[in-house]
Amino acid sequence: MANTPYARDYPQALMEHLEELRNRLLICIGLVAVCMALVYAHIPRIMALLTRGVGKLYFMAPTEAFWVQVKVAFLAGGYCALPFIFYQVWRFVEIGLRHTERRFLLPLSIASFVLFSAGAGFCYLVVIPVAVRFLLSYGSDTLVPLISVSRYVSFVGTLMAAFGLTFQMPLVIMVLGRMGLVNSRMLRKFRRVAIVASFIAAAALTPTPDIVNQTLLAVPMIVLYEVSIWLVRPFESKEVVHG
Repeated sequence: MANTPYARDYPQALMEHLEELRNRLLICIGLVAVCMALVYAHIPRIMALLTRGVGKLYFMAPTEAFWVQVKVAFLAGGYCALPFIFYQVWRFVEIGLRHTERRFLLPLSIASFVLFSAGAGFCYLVVIPVAVRFLLSYGSDTLVPLISVSRYVSFVGTLMAAFGLTFQMPLVIMVLGRMGLVNSRMLRKFRRVAIVASFIAAAALTPTPDIVNQTLLAVPMIVLYEVSIWLVRPFESKEVVHG
């Protein structure tokens, strides 16, 4: 068996894919580093936006404030580099697309960035204010909130990233449908499973254990799943849709 063409070609193809993955990861890291350097001068303005509505924040160690600014620069730089990163991601998965479909790589990259921005924006404008008010409501005369700036930035960054990635669901399912791996009948069949999985994923992705944050993430996931069912229908044959 070791002398069959398949046995010889498979390791070679695997190594080529791993090499391509490594190269694209290096490109993404370089893009983030460049964008990080460009946005570093705007860190005070970005910090003001991130901490809006929470009041004063505190740093508990001499180096904490410095590293928080580096973290914010990394997050902001990563966001600015997202259109190029998404392009690299779709270029890597283009092996599953037909030659005529590869012209959609640029639109897919733009759509990914728009959906990520929509999810992160929804989180920033709706979810974070509600979550912060809910969590700070546990304060009292004996429980005074003293919020660490590094932990708050991590809290905000994790939530926004979780929502941004979650909003990619319709696009990913649409691509899987175009490849013939899923269809609307399959998605409808697993609707109940998807609802339960949405709450489980929300519990894993949100940085706090409260039900409010988890629900605010799970509900959009369920809505996006329903939207995905309709988006995948145009790629199906009539036999699949009505079968």
